[in-house]
Amino acid sequence: MKRLLTNLTFQVIIAIILGVIVGIFFKGFAPTAQIISKTFINMITMLIAPIIFFTIVQGIAGMQDMKKVGRVGGKALLYFEIVTSFALVIGITVANIIQPGANFINHPAVNAAAKIADYEKAAADMKWGEFFAHIVPGNIFDAFAKGDILQILFFAILFGYGLSKMGDSGKVIVDAIDKLSKVFFNIMKVVMLVAPIGAFSGMAYTVGTYGVSTLKPMLNLMGSVYLTMFLFIFIVLNIICRIYKFSLWHYLKFIKEEILIVLGTSSSESALPSMMEKMEKFGCSKSVVGLVIPTGYSFNLDGTTIYLSMSVIFLAQVFRIPLSIEQELVIIGILMLTSKGAAAVTGGGFIVLTSTLAAIKIIPVEGVAILLGVDRFMSEARAITNLIGNGIATIVIAKSEGEFIPQPPEGGAFD
Repeated sequence: MKRLLTNLTFQVIIAIILGVIVGIFFKGFAPTAQIISKTFINMITMLIAPIIFFTIVQGIAGMQDMKKVGRVGGKALLYFEIVTSFALVIGITVANIIQPGANFINHPAVNAAAKIADYEKAAADMKWGEFFAHIVPGNIFDAFAKGDILQILFFAILFGYGLSKMGDSGKVIVDAIDKLSKVFFNIMKVVMLVAPIGAFSGMAYTVGTYGVSTLKPMLNLMGSVYLTMFLFIFIVLNIICRIYKFSLWHYLKFIKEEILIVLGTSSSESALPSMMEKMEKFGCSKSVVGLVIPTGYSFNLDGTTIYLSMSVIFLAQVFRIPLSIEQELVIIGILMLTSKGAAAVTGGGFIVLTSTLAAIKIIPVEGVAILLGVDRFMSEARAITNLIGNGIATIVIAKSEGEFIPQPPEGGAFD
């Protein structure tokens, strides 16, 4: 019983239930709940810039000698971009078809005509040329001070590449960045300890202010995300598995312990060491596993990518902001960058969603409060999809490089 009470997932479930009850019967608590909810969002927002910077730099600098990894690193990055692009397109397509945010269309939460008009005008007036030119920072310190995520991403990519070219002489910096990254991950763990409070206050505010009807579209979003991830795994990833001649089902059976770990912790990072060991046992060479798995944790987050794309479209539907095909393509392009900064830890997807909304400046950042109540449940789906996708990427790269020696586990792993 004590173990159950200390389980974060259990705590969040209870917090959400309590939030609904308080929202229904104590509507006067809603303003206080809003303040608590905003405070929780601010705690996450303060970590966005350093976490994304260190994650990107580590992902690139971790490749070390680019000549040594050469072809393997190039193939891995190309594979990551292709597969995550499929995930983005599938997520946006399903969100446009199912329209999980449509039920909010006459909802009082977004019925402020003046604000809606401002959002629509911002979308119409957006100049994409100026937007992309702004990505290059004139002063990197200013970018960090303002929390300009795209400028930080741009600098992080260049910094990581430059660091990777230093070889052994840059090891001190790499080690320092690794330690600093762990510091911020530890801070994030502390922040996530109060996630039940954030979920409780977010739900209490939403239900207390707008009524129980707000739950339905939120559950629609969660169901849509789970459905999309299911389709992505068993259609897109299954096709990839068949092309490279190994069984998705047997692979999933082989990593079932890691899947259960991720399900319990809601973090794919919790299974990283054992996943690397399992991929070697599955038949992938140590060098490929050492390169692809850690890099994939920053650059191949399929589940997070699906969540981000669907959440952005969901919030656009919630705030009645019509997005043109051009704008959705630009959002895909931005997400291809910002999703690479999603730390594979609990709350990582939520961090990047917040930063993405801040970057595109079309959909109000405060809209993420609507997602607080169900974000924890989608976090589990994201983490499991990320884990499965990175393992498959490792097998694909190993097979393409001829560095795969079939070692069928008990029960057989291959067709």
